[in-house]
Amino acid sequence: MKRIDKENYYLDIAETVLERSTCLRRCYGAIIVKSDEIVATGYNGAPRGRRNCVDLNFCTREAMGIPSGERYELCRSVHAEANAIISAARSDILGGTLYLVGRDAKTGDLLGDATSCSMCRRLVINAGIQRVVIRRSEREYDVVHVEDWVREDDSLPEPATQE
Repeated sequence: MKRIDKENYYLDIAETVLERSTCLRRCYGAIIVKSDEIVATGYNGAPRGRRNCVDLNFCTREAMGIPSGERYELCRSVHAEANAIISAARSDILGGTLYLVGRDAKTGDLLGDATSCSMCRRLVINAGIQRVVIRRSEREYDVVHVEDWVREDDSLPEPATQE
């Protein structure tokens, strides 16, 4: 038996965490690792004490026909990355790695296009996390260096093109 590499080991754990997700559209799991120890976990779901979309059998964004990746302020859920960051002290995650896995809630298929939204990117940056490892397939993943998110500031308007 071939031993699994560390990145996929942690991605498999994040994938198990996503099984707690309560979203009707996309299920995400995240873990934060520092010095080869899991510091925090998170999945997407309604804030503590509030009813979850799976319990309500209703998604506001879906009912309004809002495409994936847009209008997150209308979503009931706290995202997986945010929940993981909230669950840890900044000093414990500073310089760490966040592992992220997403699945389609209806089909169970891995989300090959999974990524952090712009709000979660800001949280990751401020938390001091250095890398984000995102699962693309059962054993393939991308590594994002958070400094790239700082440099490629997606909160700025696109420059106007000259014709």
